[in-house]
Amino acid sequence: MAASVPNGHTTATGEGGTPPSSSSSLVFLGTGCSSAVPNARCLIQPPDPPCAVCSQSLSVAPELNPNYRCNTSLLIDYCQDENAHKYILIDVGKTFREQVLRWFVHHKIPCVDSIILTHEHADAILGLDDVRIVQSFSPTNDIEPTPIYLSQFAMDSIAQKFPYLVRKKLKEGEEVRRVAQLDWRVIESDLQIPFVTSGLEFVPLPVIHGEDYICLGFLFGRKSKVAYISDVSRFPPSTEHAISKSGGGQLDLLILDCLSRTGSHNVHLCWDQTLDAVKRICPKRALFIGMTDEMDHHKDNGTLEEWSRREGIDVQLARDGSRVYIDL
Repeated sequence: MAASVPNGHTTATGEGGTPPSSSSSLVFLGTGCSSAVPNARCLIQPPDPPCAVCSQSLSVAPELNPNYRCNTSLLIDYCQDENAHKYILIDVGKTFREQVLRWFVHHKIPCVDSIILTHEHADAILGLDDVRIVQSFSPTNDIEPTPIYLSQFAMDSIAQKFPYLVRKKLKEGEEVRRVAQLDWRVIESDLQIPFVTSGLEFVPLPVIHGEDYICLGFLFGRKSKVAYISDVSRFPPSTEHAISKSGGGQLDLLILDCLSRTGSHNVHLCWDQTLDAVKRICPKRALFIGMTDEMDHHKDNGTLEEWSRREGIDVQLARDGSRVYIDL
């Protein structure tokens, strides 16, 4: 059953056409690439002919425009016990404050209970300073830190970029400044070493994000299996085996990188490569994220509907603000 929500999105719902309050869900805070969509270059240095996707952003409000995309980020609303919700955030990119104002408010998300980082690139971490807006207020920083899970490589990089968020104690004579309070927890980039946060278990999924770089995806969900892989150019065999129907068992939902409509890219999957991966992995359903302005939501979802009928796998482009109800 489906029902329209005020911003035009379609979400799964419970009986009677209203979302079940005791259900877990996934909120797509952002589905765009690092530069986000619209791409500012298309607006300040317009191509000839103009980019239709970016030009549309000037005439259609973002909440009504499925081609308006913030940096890729997912919020897991995990309901382990009836009406007891925990909110787990994957990645905190450059557009995090905008995502909070738009989608936390719309979906009535009150806070973030824990954070997971896929890697330390700008579109995954440059919103870390703004985590304080989803924490309790204390002028002296006297609040419970939010657990944040990341690889050792990402930890070392972030310690250089955000020393004031990592440092535990003030130096002598240093003034107290209100900053995000974070409890840094290093995880292994290893399929065999899962971790638990906010009551939900996550299995790290190492993937290649360019041949010189390891990024993490994550497998989670006990009742429904979900794999989230936002930045990938190639799957190591062990990772693909863990999430494929013929290996670790069929996924209920695969959320997967798909940068552009044509060609290929050295550090991301693009349309043809993403669809090939979906066929190999064979989930029940797939949603694409990480998209540039080459992707037109309505046009390309029409093409994907035909592909889905032919291949027997439900595949669509995700959109910012959409909420998928799923039993985790």
